[in-house]
Formats: sequence, C-alpha cells, structure tokens
Amino acid sequence: MKIAAIQHDIVWEDGKATRRHVEPMVAASAAAGARLAVLTEMFPTGFSLEADRIAEPEDGPTATWMREQCAKHDLWLYGSVAERRNDGGRPRNVGILAGPDGTTYRYAKIHPFTYAAEHEAYDAGHESVTVEVDGIWFSLFVCYDLRFADDWWPLAPRTDVYLCCANWPESRRTHWQALLQARAIENQAYVVGVNRVGEGGGQAYSGDSRIFDPLGEMLAGAARTESILLADVDAAQVAKVRDRFRFLPDRRTGGPA
Repeated sequence: MKIAAIQHDIVWEDGKATRRHVEPMVAASAAAGARLAVLTEMFPTGFSLEADRIAEPEDGPTATWMREQCAKHDLWLYGSVAERRNDGGRPRNVGILAGPDGTTYRYAKIHPFTYAAEHEAYDAGHESVTVEVDGIWFSLFVCYDLRFADDWWPLAPRTDVYLCCANWPESRRTHWQALLQARAIENQAYVVGVNRVGEGGGQAYSGDSRIFDPLGEMLAGAARTESILLADVDAAQVAKVRDRFRFLPDRRTGGPA
C-alpha cells in the first residue's frame, strides 16, 4: 500500500480556508497512487487552546469534508480535529480516520500536552484505536502521544503501521525526529509522522515529517516546505523483520519480578 504524508501549512484558525488549501495535495496524493494520506494535528485550524471557539460537532464540517474527499479520490484520510462530544463533556483532540465508503474511526488523544495547558481545554481520551485497511493494521496517535512508548508497545503485535499527526514546534524538532525513529525500531513497524510547517500561535513549525520502515530506516522525509511524502508499506515486510529479529517476545511490559 502506498502512503502519503501531507506536510502542509495552515491558514491560522480558519478551517474552511485550510480545507480548501489542502485539497490539491489530497488530490495529488491520490493521483500518485496513495491509498491512505495523513494530514496534521488539528489540521483545519492549527493547534489552539480556544476549544470553545474552534471545536466542531462530531460529524461537523471537517469530518464531512474528509468523507467527501475520501469518496472523491478513493483513499483514506487521517488527521486530527478539535471536536465537541455528543454526550457532553469538554471537547477533545480527535484523530479521525475516514474511508471512501463513509467509514469513520475516532481516536481521542490520550495525552493532552500539559506543558501548554492542553489538558485545561480538552478532555483526554482513554482508548487506543487499531484498525485494518486493505489487509494492513494501523494504530492511531496524535502529537504528544509520541513521547509515551508504553502506549505504543502493547499495540505492536497487531500493528503494521503507526500514524502520528502533529503540530510539533521547531524548537523541539530533534526530539520529534528521534522519537519517531525510536518508535519504529523498538516496535519493528512502520511509523508515519506528519507535522505542519509555517507559523501560528507564536510558534514556528519546521515539519520534519518522516516515514520510517520497521528497521528504523527513513523511507521519506522533508523539512520547512509544504511537501507530499510517498512510501510503500507492506505487512509482509513487518512480519519478515519480526521473524528475523525476534525482539518483541523478549519485551517485559510489567517490569522485573
């Protein structure tokens, strides 16, 4: 399966304008043969703590737009959106994976970024999400989740590809790059990390989007400019690496006795 990582700028806090801005990149990804394309964290608006203003209802304009784009181009899309919950409670930072047949999966970010007080504006999620698309298993994460390996480890046996969309500031770009590669190496899986470029909310973003293979080798990367990264992912390759290097069975998730 061909994956596209869409590294894009954001029309700051204008969801409709940003959706229009990324449409040509979604179309180009599909034209290049991508079956799944990944956008960034809170891709319509950029990361914002003004949850009451930017949060959309579930199945609001962005989720609807994603389904429309998927149907139009016959591909899957992943990216996160600030969403209000139908059952009440504060908004959440929700990774949405939408498919061409109208299927939608939702992953609520488990780790709000407390350093920037995200936890004061958004409720945390509590459940991991792993889904199958065309015979390949994907696990979904959002930005700050990348720092918490213990949430990635238990999913490894049933994950071929980890997807992580982000708004990760340039000032900590070294951490972003190193952690993406580490998650690929330690879980022997593909990792697709997609970060924004440009400026917003007083921060500069260098992108540094990456696609790593199960051995931690970089298949595609870009920095500072809007880019579409393309790479092929293969469940058989994941199985081959894990069979050759049998590291996962030696993992002790519960610590020493």
